[in-house]
Amino acid sequence: MGRVTERRKVLRIRDGSVSTRPDTLVAEEPLEIRLNGKALAITMRTPGDDFALAAGFLVSEGVLAAASDLMNIVYCAGATADGANTYNVVDVRTAPGVALPEFTLERNVYTSSSCGLCGKASLDAVRTTARWPIADTPPVRVTPELLAGLPDRLREAQRVFDRTGGLHAAALFTEDGELLDIREDVGRHNAVDKLVGRALQNGDLPLSRTILLVSGRASFELAQKAVMAGIPVLAAVSAPSSLAVDLAAETGLTLVGFLRGGSMNVYAGEDRVTLRAAAAQG
Repeated sequence: MGRVTERRKVLRIRDGSVSTRPDTLVAEEPLEIRLNGKALAITMRTPGDDFALAAGFLVSEGVLAAASDLMNIVYCAGATADGANTYNVVDVRTAPGVALPEFTLERNVYTSSSCGLCGKASLDAVRTTARWPIADTPPVRVTPELLAGLPDRLREAQRVFDRTGGLHAAALFTEDGELLDIREDVGRHNAVDKLVGRALQNGDLPLSRTILLVSGRASFELAQKAVMAGIPVLAAVSAPSSLAVDLAAETGLTLVGFLRGGSMNVYAGEDRVTLRAAAAQG
């Protein structure tokens, strides 16, 4: 099976000094996801937690909602001439009776680690297929102080990033700030899929009393994955996209961007952020 990191020779130049040395890089390999034997998607990912990644991807697609929807996940023969298993192809078998949404089967095959749906049709698809409407869940309240402390906790838990500097991370926290799980991957949406897939396998969906923190920007696809998993709060250390904000506003998702130090922007769902009266008036 592919490794999380690989070594490559690099020419190192520092203040006029030149040397050759090995460098540790994050591994990136393709993963083909098949659904009941049919090729569905290809994503570039960091090997590891592949079954959770596939399961989480299918949660975001509206296919899986509970562990009972999943029959099994197996590695398939790879793409080599001799048919050897490359551990880069997984087949997800759903339980009898699990319906496959039409929009899932119409999606284009992924070709990179940063792609997704776009446009009004995407907003409609998420809104109509979300199994746990966020607006209907018990209210979750968070303070700016709690949110401000999460990025440092995420960074401290990133083990592979310290060796490579080339991984995104996604973490789940309770509404009280307790770290529940963290996953790293070359693709930020893969890291979220690994979190959600693990939650599905553990019978923890919906994640209706959690906060999802991502190390990069908040794209539409990440907002989609949060909504489909029933996560009420999505926070990012960088900027959201316009479509992510639109989706958050339509579904009731609390979307926080530019979460750095004590500063942040709340783009949607501000009712879940508890402010002191004086601060709120400012």
